Order: sequence, then C-alpha cells, then structure tokens
Amino acid sequence: MVDTEKKQVTVEAGILLTDLHPQLDKHGLALSNLGAVSDVTAGGVIGSGTHNTGIKHGILATQVVALTLLMADGTILECSESSNAEVFQAARVHLGCLGVVLTVTLQCVPQFHLQETTFPSTLKEVLDNLDSHLKKSEYFRFLWFPHSENVSVIYQDHTIKPPSSSANWFWDYAIGFYLLEFLLWISTFLPGLVGWINRFFFWLLFNGKKENCNLSHKIFTYECRFKQHVQDWAIPRPLPQVWVPSPLPPRAEGREKTKEALLELKAMLEANPKVVAHYPVEVRFTRGDDILLSPCFQRDSCYMNIIMYRPYGKDVPRLDYWLAYETIMKKVGGRPHWAKAHNCTRKDFEKMYPAFQRFCAIREKLDPTGMFLNAYLEKVFY
Repeated sequence: MVDTEKKQVTVEAGILLTDLHPQLDKHGLALSNLGAVSDVTAGGVIGSGTHNTGIKHGILATQVVALTLLMADGTILECSESSNAEVFQAARVHLGCLGVVLTVTLQCVPQFHLQETTFPSTLKEVLDNLDSHLKKSEYFRFLWFPHSENVSVIYQDHTIKPPSSSANWFWDYAIGFYLLEFLLWISTFLPGLVGWINRFFFWLLFNGKKENCNLSHKIFTYECRFKQHVQDWAIPRPLPQVWVPSPLPPRAEGREKTKEALLELKAMLEANPKVVAHYPVEVRFTRGDDILLSPCFQRDSCYMNIIMYRPYGKDVPRLDYWLAYETIMKKVGGRPHWAKAHNCTRKDFEKMYPAFQRFCAIREKLDPTGMFLNAYLEKVFY
C-alpha cells in the first residue's frame, strides 16, 4: 500500500528489497538509504540493524514509521511513535524475538539518482582529513587494504546526470573475481602472499578514478560474489548531534575513535606477520538513533567491517585476526552488528547498551515462554 501524499509505503515484512525497488520506482519513490545487499527481506534488514553509510542517515530501521507484530499469544499489535510507542522503540531492531513482524511501513523519499566516484588515497590522508571527507559526500565510505597504506575512497551523491557505468566484465569478473579467488586459494598454502595480493589488486583495480551514475538503489547495492566470514562493529564518533533525542539519558560524547582503532589494527598486523587479513576493511559512518538495540543507540557511529574470504569454499585461518579485532573494538566502546560474527554474551550487551534491560523487559512481556528464542538468542538474553 502506497501513501503518495506522505511518501510512505506499507509492505509485508517478507518482501525482498529486490522486489520492492521496482514497485517504488513505479510511484517515483525510493528509500533514502540501503545496505549493500537487497536479496533480503524488509523485516530482516530492520530486525538485524542493517546499515549503510552517511552521517545524515541512520540505520535502515530509522526509516520505519510503523509495524505490526503477531505476538506469542496470537494477538496482533500495531506499533508506531503514537501507538504502543515503547514496543515500537524496541521492535525496529527486533532480532526476531518480539513476535512475527507482519507488515512494515517505510518512510520514502522522491526517487533520486546517485553518482558514485571512487578514487585512490592513503590511510594517513583519509584519517587526517576524515571530517573533510564526511562533509564533502553525503554517503562517504572508504576501503583500507590491510598490509599496506592503500585506501579506496568512495563518494556517493545526488546527481541529475544520466546513467553511466564503468563496469567491465574482464576487470570485474575475470580479474576481480576468478583470478582473485584463485590467488586467495593459493595463499591458503602460502599465507605470506596475502599482503602482496592486497597491494597487487589495489594497483590493478583501485588505482584510478572511476564514476558510475544510476538510480539510487542500483548504486547502493552490489553483487556479493565471494563466500566469506565477516565481522562489523559500530564504534562511537563525537559528531554533531543531528538525530532527534528520546526521553532517555543523553548520549556520551567521546574522542575520535576511528583513527585510533584503525591504526591499532594496522599496528597489530605489522607486529604479527603470521596474522593475515584480506582486503578490504570497509569503514562507514552512521547517525545515532533511539532504537533500544541499535548499535547506534544514542551515538553517532563508525562501522568497521573486516572480512576473510573462503576461496572455493575453503575456510581460511582467522581466529587470531578475529580476536585481535574484537579486543580493539571492545576497547574503544564498540557494539557488534547483530547479523555478523561475534563472541559476545549477555554480560557484554548489558555493558554496551544502556537500554538492554528495558528491551529484555519488553521481550519477556511479549513472549513470556520464549517461543521466539533460538540458540543464538539464548546466548544474547541468558
């Protein structure tokens, strides 16, 4: 159902975003921000706290203006800021444990095009000029290539230019996928090759300026070609307060953590040459919100995503890298992405989230017998 006057759309929670985009196109509407993957459901992306980047934009769940829940006792609960507001504050990042999400109402914007500009830089330049980059581009992010100083900067901004693409099958697939997967497989026998692979592929694929223009959802999303293991934590940033505060205690301000965390991760890799890290480390920035279990709860955040590929499905040793990264993330006040790997338990979440107990009370009220819990959620709540 589309409300063209309010620019809102109500969808079944199970709709895939790939199916939603063309329907919004027909009405001249779009979502203001999207994650990298659209082969996911509307209920799933909000429930797991999925995000993209942009200091004026929150996680995807901040675009939700209403939802309906089928609760454990069989009743249907309608939630919004004006109806069952406390449940609504919890249910936008619901983890699947409050009930079955039936419908979601999303706040849209008029359809728009984006121009994506990618250009090379260095880690020092980006970290020294971080605020400048954040001000220059609405959807700024960057990719750091571990075992090097190389960085690929990505700007995405509104444009009226016609669609254009720098895509090339040879470079994107023959080199960027097939050759890379083969070399990563070789590196499972010779781990010392990983640093060379990272530098070589930066030189091959990222050492020049590229531009693409298209509808927003075609620029935001991209094809995820590799099997992979991923961690993605949100760490606090002392950005100007641009989100609407809730009746909760004011958020804590802090020093710049992005530079501190990245340089410590880089130093760890340099001090431990046997620990290897695939490229890229993706760094994104998100506005704070008042959603109880949002990793951006009460603070503007920097997401730092690390990755280890599985060439031809083969697992690559990653434990030392994983533990060192998690140690750094916890040290700087990080919170893990709910849909990515982490080793946290309830004790960790109680320290990370000021409103964790409030969420637990709401969950226990809506689902007193634990009907919607599973092995993962039991580790979170018990």
